[in-house]
Amino acid sequence: MALPKRRHSPTRRNKRRSHYRLTLPHLSVCPKCNEPRLPHRACPACGFYKGRLVVPAAAE
Repeated sequence: MALPKRRHSPTRRNKRRSHYRLTLPHLSVCPKCNEPRLPHRACPACGFYKGRLVVPAAAE
């Protein structure tokens, strides 16, 4: 089984890890209450999705 002759430098290691960052969630604005919410999900503030009330407990 082959083994590497030299160890990889820190620069090479860091170049490989440059894409390992966290990404922020993409938020959209609720058309009903203008609160930020995740796309394709009911608004946690008002409970509306696509113009309908789907979470009645959130509206109270």
